[in-house]
Amino acid sequence: MWTTPFDVARPDGAVARRDFLRVCTLAAAAVGLGPFAAERFAGAAERGQKPSVIWLHFQECTGCTESLLRTSHPGIGDLILDLISLDYHETLLAAAGHQAEACLRQTMAAHAGKYVCIVEGAIPTKENGIYCMIGGRTALDIVQDVASQAGAVIAMGSCASWGGVPSAGPNPTGSSPVRAVFTGKPVVNIPGCPPNPYNLLGVVLQYATYGTLPALDAEGRPLFAYGRTIHEHCPRRAHFDAGRFAERFGDEGHRLGYCLYKLGCKGPATHANCSVLHFCEVVDAWPIGLGHPCFGCTEQKVGFTMPLHQTVEIYRPTGPDTYPPIHAPQGGVSPLATGIAGAVVGGLVAGGYVASKQLSAPGADEPSSPPTTEV
Repeated sequence: MWTTPFDVARPDGAVARRDFLRVCTLAAAAVGLGPFAAERFAGAAERGQKPSVIWLHFQECTGCTESLLRTSHPGIGDLILDLISLDYHETLLAAAGHQAEACLRQTMAAHAGKYVCIVEGAIPTKENGIYCMIGGRTALDIVQDVASQAGAVIAMGSCASWGGVPSAGPNPTGSSPVRAVFTGKPVVNIPGCPPNPYNLLGVVLQYATYGTLPALDAEGRPLFAYGRTIHEHCPRRAHFDAGRFAERFGDEGHRLGYCLYKLGCKGPATHANCSVLHFCEVVDAWPIGLGHPCFGCTEQKVGFTMPLHQTVEIYRPTGPDTYPPIHAPQGGVSPLATGIAGAVVGGLVAGGYVASKQLSAPGADEPSSPPTTEV
């Protein structure tokens, strides 16, 4: 039986409850929810309304689970003991074999229609799914059985959301995303390789507290985490707007933190919140923060599909109206602009001219259009 942390953690229940509220507040803030949501989280937990979670593993590397284990606000102990009830997880279970399978069946029976089914990894479909079997059943059979009786279904990571690495051509096992093999109810996609665990936490806590799922985009991703492109809130965005780009790894621009677009950064086409919610609560613990272009792992037709250093078209629902060129260092200034600059305020007008030129391929006159993504 579950007990609240302020029943057992400290003799002074009031102090312990404050600690628990702090955990709930941190969890709510991590996903952009306010203090009232934290109170609702805590209230639901006190009433024993923690969501039961069944976590399935298929074709994956366990990286999504590894990122979950490194949360600290709240810590993994607070997360799986106080905020949710992680009742089945093959990596974390003490039980194994038939005991683990019994745990799965018992959890499904006790929380039918209410538990959260989280799937990590792609599902092979060729040869009736024989390329991934657990306890004598194929992954295809397991996901259809467990997901059909769940209250909510979440695809955790790019492999579960899009197929990821296992589905890369020629895809000999027919690896498929969750929503391709299960259509009984909406599937919330939380792509990333790995995704930030707080994005998952936000979805699960909202479902447990309010009985609803967050607003989703056309790809089934939560808007609170995937509503904007990385490019829109990238810490290197000012260099992009000023026309300052790293040309090669290790050059002066790269060392000075210039924009990585020329090196193949997929940030302009990648919807995610990596730049504002770093991994493991470590500052700059994400690709661009470490000096490498964004790989585009949250996008179905970018990560694991496009060449690593190929540039993408710019898709920007918000931000500056104009862009500087990238094909000439610092954008270049025409003689006319130079003359005006000398007559008025020099660098101010020249800088304005640089910022007024659109980022496009040589010879292109029109701004790039948003990429199309199949749903």
